[in-house]
Amino acid sequence: MSPLVDRALALALLVASSPLLGLAALAIRLEDRGPVLYRQRRVGRAGEPFEMLKLRTMVSGAESMGPGLAVDEGDPRITRVGAVLRRLSLDELPQLVNVVCGEMALVGPRPTIQAQVDQYTERQRRRLEVRPGITGWAQVNGRASLPWHERIELDVWYLEHRSTVLDLQILGRTLRLLLTGHGLYRGETGGWRPDAPAIGPARADGRASPRRHSRRGGRKPRWRRRRPSSQGRS
Repeated sequence: MSPLVDRALALALLVASSPLLGLAALAIRLEDRGPVLYRQRRVGRAGEPFEMLKLRTMVSGAESMGPGLAVDEGDPRITRVGAVLRRLSLDELPQLVNVVCGEMALVGPRPTIQAQVDQYTERQRRRLEVRPGITGWAQVNGRASLPWHERIELDVWYLEHRSTVLDLQILGRTLRLLLTGHGLYRGETGGWRPDAPAIGPARADGRASPRRHSRRGGRKPRWRRRRPSSQGRS
């Protein structure tokens, strides 16, 4: 979708969700009196840094405690209010402000931190060709539960096939994902790990392993079936 459409939709959603944001902010403040918003420096389009906004779901100073940036299900740093916000993905709502400001899009690769970008291969740096999104193709195909290299490959596939129709499909699947909560936490094999290779050991050609995306009944996932025979994109 065009930046103008993105901003208009984000502004409308921000206005519509303002009562919900207000209630969430009040609940956060009542629980531990800490700041309502969590701000983190992320890398945007063309490598430009920006400050991504989220509703705070963990205790203040959580990044300097325990596993740092890694968050797993049952993490004691997650507050009671935060657990609810995370389950419904309501903590992402402030990123509508990032979209209105032109730093993010509604659909696109999720923004990453500089340490993650520093480990990108040349192919993986293609993620920086577009504005990062609130939701994306990797998000609706496993999100945090995906191994990091597969998640990036799904984003590159999106870049090679992006269209308004695909964006609308992603938005529709995102709504369904909010109800199930699937892939919310990284588990044992998902997410970024500083010592992990940029390309997974099973596939060195830059493609994601299909085993992670198989569905019940053995059907190949849509992103694999649609890939042209000449070159695959994750």
